[in-house]
Amino acid sequence: MKTTQPKVLVTAAAVLALIVTTMAASAETDIPKSIVTPDSVETRLGTLDFKDGMPSKATLDKVYENLDFVHAFDAFMNTYQGVNIFDMRKGLLEAGVKDNEIILFSELMDAKSLYLTANADTIYFHGFIDLSKGPMVFEAPPGSLGLIDDMWFRWVVDFGGPGPDRGEGGRYLILPPGYDGPVPEGGFYIARSRTSRVLAFGRSFMQNSDPKPVVDLIRRTAKKNLMF
Repeated sequence: MKTTQPKVLVTAAAVLALIVTTMAASAETDIPKSIVTPDSVETRLGTLDFKDGMPSKATLDKVYENLDFVHAFDAFMNTYQGVNIFDMRKGLLEAGVKDNEIILFSELMDAKSLYLTANADTIYFHGFIDLSKGPMVFEAPPGSLGLIDDMWFRWVVDFGGPGPDRGEGGRYLILPPGYDGPVPEGGFYIARSRTSRVLAFGRSFMQNSDPKPVVDLIRRTAKKNLMF
């Protein structure tokens, strides 16, 4: 009796091998080019080279140097406002204006005034308030337009026209960071600072093209006092 089983097994094995080879070839050719790392990429940093998906040493150096630059730029952008306001306070101290004092321009500014955004038809006044010993009261003069910022130039409160006193003048109670003590229920506009010093910066407008009456008004009404 004849048997053909060995030939059938050989034939089946050959067919299976052919199928596996065909599938492998198909898998290799079907990989999308979009997910394959190219040999080189043109960027603003220059040409980045890769071999089998691995960056060359020159490419690594370029990428890490760019990361250093990005982190340095980020540090500058996130801290220059603090440096700016620190130097503003330093300039006032060197000019003899202490914390909790106000410098008032009795005349209009002109081209000799070293202020980048100041104009020549309003009266300016500003100073730093020290909250390290407790809450402070800032009495805003009527008819003013101003704000209080912390030592990172972050907004604390507006006063004058854009503030809650609506240009009528009023007393602003500025609370230091973490303050949890007593707070009066009325008579003050309450604001809380995230730093132990703040900048109060305001301007007022001339009366009949004359700055003197407004300067006198600011002298009489603008004050800074320790609350408790």
